Amino acid sequence: MAISLFFVIIVGTLGLTIIASKRTASAADFFVASGRIGGVSNGFALAGDFMSAATLLGITAIIFGAGYDAVIYLGAPLGAFSIMVYLMTDKLKTLGKYSFTDIICCRLKEKPIRILAAITTLSFSLMYLMVQIVGAGTLIEVLFGVSYIWSVVIVTTLMVIYVALGGMFATTWVQIVKAILLLCGVTALAILTLANFNFSFVDLYDAAQLNNGPDGYLTKGGGLGLSILSSISLGAGLCLGLAGSPHLLMRFFTVKDKAAARMSAGVALGAISYVNLLIFFVIGTGAVALVKGNSLYLNEEKDILGGANMVSVHLANAVGGEVFMGVIASVAFVTILAVVAGLMLASVTALTHDLYSSAILNGEGDQSTQVRDSKRVAIGLGIIVTILSIAFERQNIAYLVSLTLAIAASTNFPLLILSMYWQGLTTRGAIFGGIFGLLSAVTLVILGPSVWVDIFGNDRPIFPEAYPALYSVTLAFLSMWFFSKIDKSEQATIDRKNFSVMKET
Repeated sequence: MAISLFFVIIVGTLGLTIIASKRTASAADFFVASGRIGGVSNGFALAGDFMSAATLLGITAIIFGAGYDAVIYLGAPLGAFSIMVYLMTDKLKTLGKYSFTDIICCRLKEKPIRILAAITTLSFSLMYLMVQIVGAGTLIEVLFGVSYIWSVVIVTTLMVIYVALGGMFATTWVQIVKAILLLCGVTALAILTLANFNFSFVDLYDAAQLNNGPDGYLTKGGGLGLSILSSISLGAGLCLGLAGSPHLLMRFFTVKDKAAARMSAGVALGAISYVNLLIFFVIGTGAVALVKGNSLYLNEEKDILGGANMVSVHLANAVGGEVFMGVIASVAFVTILAVVAGLMLASVTALTHDLYSSAILNGEGDQSTQVRDSKRVAIGLGIIVTILSIAFERQNIAYLVSLTLAIAASTNFPLLILSMYWQGLTTRGAIFGGIFGLLSAVTLVILGPSVWVDIFGNDRPIFPEAYPALYSVTLAFLSMWFFSKIDKSEQATIDRKNFSVMKET
């Protein structure tokens, strides 16, 4: 059943890609579907783009291991979408064309800003792509017995095909299908889980607490072992990082007007909140109650079926048997395919539109050349992501997502917010702030426990905090403010005048 469903999904999504390729004639078609996606459809696509492997696989694993603290991961979307709806959507749709970089360039010097934005987008997207493919590789390895390396190669190959052939149309259709399948899948999983406890939440939580022991963290904080400061840093990174994620921001350029953009955000928030509530209150708790301590699925020290990321798949096996496990595994797989397609498209846009076409060629390249170059870039990025995914095998994907979002929170988010709402921002301030934000986020991630200890094998981290966003985001904002304040150049005067023009627009 699992094998059959996987092939149905692969053949179906490839069919959508072939159809979409016939509708992709221009750069506008390739990057943003020429703004022809409806508000509701784009909302489901946005939800599909948003709900990554970390949603179903990683967060369930965190609830399984750390309990209540997973609420930090589930609350972040509410904050992120509130920021998008109230502070970003109208301006994104009014001022942007292909990417969020277009908005910043409305008032700042274009060439250096596009180079900076391309670097920050690539840093974020490549790491986020790696996280998704780690989950997909583990999933295929567990179900089919294919080696992890070949599993990664399969997923990255599909990702490149979707983007290179179909562009935004194919990516959108795959994301809509993924969102609907995920909504149906988590609903069925939640119902079957509750059915094991006679649809009684009390019985479900009693069974889960029994497996947790008297000191379990299912209904109280502390499972992640974070200080108050670390918890704030994690929450800030997730919220601001999601609000600054280039693959999500791109979705607001695929609709025709501001009303459709707001509709997209509302539909996406509703779908995401529904899935997160079921995962937090039913699926994660059900995994603790039915899977934890069961030697058929897991061992307390080591998951014999492929890592704690697969706990939701094991739960599906426990409540619905192998057939239902195949269904949930297939839903998880299409979830990953949809997200990696969106991330890859954001990376390709950063390189071909923002960097090569706009910054290097000064917008003189023709659209057919942009589309052709984009397809070549997709192949190169696929190779890079494959190497990264092999290096980060077995890491918890929700944890890796939090580190990745720290990059977006420290670069894209400050750049976008200050360019839209602070007249004092200058090109020099944006460049220095973006560089400091990016370098601090990446450096602190490398020196922290996840890379310095888990990947490099050192005994202790140089930077003790697991989540760097609070420090790197603060440094980014302060740097942009300080270097803009002391900037007395002629370009700074132009930048401040351009803000008034942009505000009137």
